[in-house]
Amino acid sequence: MNPDTSKNSININNLSFSYGENQVLKDINLAVPRGSVVAILGTSGCGKSTLLRLIGGQLKPDAGRVQVEGQVVHEMDDAALYAMRRKMGMMFQKSGLFTDISTFENIAFPMRERTTLPEPVIRDLVMMKLHAVGLRNAHTLMPNELSGGMQRRVALARAIALDPVIVMYDEPFAGLDPISLNQIADLIRNLNDALGVTSIVVTYDVAESLKVADYVYFIADGVVAAHGTVEEINASKDPFVRQFVDSLHDGPVAFHYPSQPYEADLRLSAPAEG
Repeated sequence: MNPDTSKNSININNLSFSYGENQVLKDINLAVPRGSVVAILGTSGCGKSTLLRLIGGQLKPDAGRVQVEGQVVHEMDDAALYAMRRKMGMMFQKSGLFTDISTFENIAFPMRERTTLPEPVIRDLVMMKLHAVGLRNAHTLMPNELSGGMQRRVALARAIALDPVIVMYDEPFAGLDPISLNQIADLIRNLNDALGVTSIVVTYDVAESLKVADYVYFIADGVVAAHGTVEEINASKDPFVRQFVDSLHDGPVAFHYPSQPYEADLRLSAPAEG
């Protein structure tokens, strides 16, 4: 990562966070260079989505700091936090579309809520965003009339509706068929480069992430277990990285839930000798 923090959209330093007594993140350090695609990988429940909430200011850290575009997020007042969020786009898990309004209205919603643009301009912008994801002619359809992949593309169009400088993707590849998965991956990369935004992709899908990312972080047990460029990750001999990249069922992320040796259980269950 670039040591010049001024060239990073996001700097996270010594970040720790707990839900009650459950410490999810422990002294996390990572950086997201401006204009790049950074993937944050890890198993379900490792704290990836929590990290996004800390970046967006929905949560406050127990220790450390999150800095976005030079501002410390958890030190902002409500007005500053609102202004910062206007610069961010978010693609939620399972799309998060409003089910009772059309595709068009889903994308128009943030424009109407956060701008004073006239309706003709909003219409043109919505159609442009839909065209960018290949769904211009689906603008009248309701979310339940769309396939899962199409819903995800509409969610992506909504994430870029206000021309953000940072776009965050929470599990964008989950549950998609191979064609839709590749479409979303290509859109993330192409829109990032075309729009000049910074993208954070939180996922457990290693293969697709390595196709689109510039830099990769692996999180396990609340810490950054490994990180590097795509080339460095592919060449890594680290057992944790290899387990993820090669989809190995056992390794540092163990198949068996922690327990005493099986032989000890057998001895405990054996009948006492008379």
